Amino acid sequence: MNLIPSRPVYIRSWGSVVGKKEYEGPLGRQFDSHDVTDTFGKDTFEKTEAEMQRLALDAALAKGKYRPADITALFAGDLVNQCIASHYGLLPFAIPFVGLFGACSTAAEGLMLSSLLTGAYANRCASVTSSHFCTAERQFRYPLEYGGQRPPTAQWTVTGAGAFVCTSVREDFREYTGTYLPRIMDVMPGRMVDGGINDANNMGAAMAPAALDTLDRYFANGHKPEEFDLIVTGDLGREGSAILGDLSEAKHLGITEKLTDCGKRIYDMETSDIHAGGSGCGCSAVVLAAELLGGIADGTLRDILFVGTGALMNSMSLYQGQTIPGIAHAVHIRGEAKV
Repeated sequence: MNLIPSRPVYIRSWGSVVGKKEYEGPLGRQFDSHDVTDTFGKDTFEKTEAEMQRLALDAALAKGKYRPADITALFAGDLVNQCIASHYGLLPFAIPFVGLFGACSTAAEGLMLSSLLTGAYANRCASVTSSHFCTAERQFRYPLEYGGQRPPTAQWTVTGAGAFVCTSVREDFREYTGTYLPRIMDVMPGRMVDGGINDANNMGAAMAPAALDTLDRYFANGHKPEEFDLIVTGDLGREGSAILGDLSEAKHLGITEKLTDCGKRIYDMETSDIHAGGSGCGCSAVVLAAELLGGIADGTLRDILFVGTGALMNSMSLYQGQTIPGIAHAVHIRGEAKV
């Protein structure tokens, strides 16, 4: 069922940090900061990813003129073993912390939980997530030096971090420069769905059935696809998006004209050597922070359904040949006029 926050919840501010390849893509100028070396001054890629989370949350807090003490709880996760990028990157803020693992669905999972806690008990909550191409390759596939060939279904892990601050305090918007306030109207937690895929180079196919399950349930609960400017998955890439389109047509959901995917929006799919598109926790996080919320704020977009998709596996499950369950969490964001 759809879950509706007990009181109005808004995304007051957001921050995005990316690497060189992402900055050179079609959304490049919309990100808050980037580093052409992909290291952010650190001597390991794991430390780099932690620094990216710190920078993203710093940016989100600064835009809302918040201090860490203003935030009731912080939800965060990443792909590095036991989510150490989140732990080390966010340790200096000393905000009560809830660790998450939702794979590439973590941005939607964090927003969903932030909105529900903010809507019921807290004035403000924040969420952060990240990924880095080099940390993910080292953990899930091969050392980069190996030079293995990537099949056409493979996706490119985004080097990026996104942070979001949810608030139930309307006075927080006094100095807000946008025309519309991004309000989280309702959310839907995903169910784990196993489509029988065990190919780590075809994450889109593994996640597409979970996206279908969430969308099918969401639109059976009173909403209609025509309400939305965009139904944004993140991140199925080219392969998974095509599968989801076929599956939704078979279900007669009528959503294909509204469907788009963060993994296809962050890079130029025709000129970038990224095969099936972008992936990683940071992919949907930075697309939401850089492009989609900006569109809500300036009125270019009115209603979006943000559906974060994740592949629930680790390197051990891959070595054992297990299949890859998927999950998809939905967050409905509407632009509300300032009064």
